[in-house]
Amino acid sequence: MTHLAVTPELYEQQLAAKQQQLAQLLNPFTSTELEVFRSPVKHYRMRAEFRVWHEGNDLYYIMFDPETREKLRIDEFPAGSALMNQLMPAIIDYVRERDVLRRKLFQVEFLTTTSGQALVSLIYHRQLDDDWQAAAQQLKLHLQKFAEVHLIGRAKKQKLCLAQDWVIEQLEIAGTRYQFQQIENSFTQPNAAVNIHMVEWALAATEATDHDLLELYCGNGNFSLPLARNFRRVLATEISKVSVASARYNCELNGINNVTVVRMSAEDFSAVMEGEKQSRRAAEADIASFDCQTVLVDPPRAGLDDATIELVRNYSRIIYISCNPETLAENLKKLATTHKVTRCALFDQFPYTHHMEAGVIIEKRSQ
Repeated sequence: MTHLAVTPELYEQQLAAKQQQLAQLLNPFTSTELEVFRSPVKHYRMRAEFRVWHEGNDLYYIMFDPETREKLRIDEFPAGSALMNQLMPAIIDYVRERDVLRRKLFQVEFLTTTSGQALVSLIYHRQLDDDWQAAAQQLKLHLQKFAEVHLIGRAKKQKLCLAQDWVIEQLEIAGTRYQFQQIENSFTQPNAAVNIHMVEWALAATEATDHDLLELYCGNGNFSLPLARNFRRVLATEISKVSVASARYNCELNGINNVTVVRMSAEDFSAVMEGEKQSRRAAEADIASFDCQTVLVDPPRAGLDDATIELVRNYSRIIYISCNPETLAENLKKLATTHKVTRCALFDQFPYTHHMEAGVIIEKRSQ
């Protein structure tokens, strides 16, 4: 039985190494003590994908070693949620004995929640027909003993949804329960426990105020909805059409009415704010009516582009969540002329890997 290395006995050592590395990266910008938020040592990943390997009569999951590209058989996945580990053998054992489900099955993707729901996508190198759909319905019934499971079949230019392509996650954040629609193939935070730490940290850094919050790269509203309690209004932007629709749905689901979600890239929003571009969506959202003094950014690994750096420089407080501390440090070099880091944190989203999630609070320097 082979699985990717999850070594709880080494967790403290690995976390300490990350802490030292991040502290060194941030050292030029702050002497503030680094706050560290741990991950559970097992069952922390809510989503994962596995290739499916066909070997004679056998059928099993594999992953590839990221360094050697060696094929690794995955019979259990300690990093994955407890629910994922229940569903993995149940699905592969069921599919192995049924040719209509097994034939040319290429990949299985799992999205699980802490609230007992799961979305499973079966991906094929062949077109799917009515026989597949009937067999998949029986598989769905078979899996209901474990959780509320939704199945999707995918092939080239084909997507068959058995009921729906989303789940509802429920997270307890600073004493309030929030519900989040999470859609297949759209971005969600992989480590639910550490995600709660991140949002609560941002909440604690933004005491209730009478001004507004600007959020760039808002996704499905992961930060927007909880932070709405600390601000008069929230103006949230996101480029993904699916994520925008989900963020708006999540506002309705949670009865939150002071969040405005606009489908715009950070670059386009910067151009509109600088008067370099006109936007119908910005006009419809009446962005000029917002009094945003705090901005939250959670950019992709490349960090903030130069135009967005110049945009966020205008705000009194910047909350910067980063999945790549090296590009964070590069951005801080440019922001350091007008702002200073007053809080910093390590969020261990990805135990047993070199990846780190960081957070900094950056305040405008007094003139």
